[in-house]
Amino acid sequence: MATVTSAAVAIPSFTGLKAGVTPAKVSSTVKVAAFPASKFSVKASLKDVGVAVAATAASAILASNAMALEVLLGGDDGSLAFVPSSFSVSSGEKIVFKNNAGFPHNVIFDEDEIPGGVDASKISMSEEDLLNAPGETYAVTLTEKGTYTFYCSPHQGAGMVGKVTVN
Repeated sequence: MATVTSAAVAIPSFTGLKAGVTPAKVSSTVKVAAFPASKFSVKASLKDVGVAVAATAASAILASNAMALEVLLGGDDGSLAFVPSSFSVSSGEKIVFKNNAGFPHNVIFDEDEIPGGVDASKISMSEEDLLNAPGETYAVTLTEKGTYTFYCSPHQGAGMVGKVTVN
């Protein structure tokens, strides 16, 4: 712990200086007083630290389950592509398709390239619906395990096709 004690400081004064004249000596004394620094301590038991670590880990797990996978519609370089174009998700994980570049875009799941029993019209945007502005999104949650192929109807001919595997 550092301690500051009071001290006397002499401060010279330079007022009234004239060339060739010897000034009278003027000085002042200032006293500086300081109080001892206060001490504090933090004590935590090993049990408290363990509880904090467990709570933090539980929060991280819950937050990761609530997160969604983001797929960009159009590459940063202006390419007509899904970025990423092929990826995997867990059953029930949300996929957010986000308009990025080269729009308008939409997301249509190919009815011939999805697991049996899945209705493509329930997981796809309609052919007429388009995302027209940067940042607009379309979200879908797939629960049936398998491989799904999707495309952007305005740009399918340009190769804007993607694939997701649901585990």
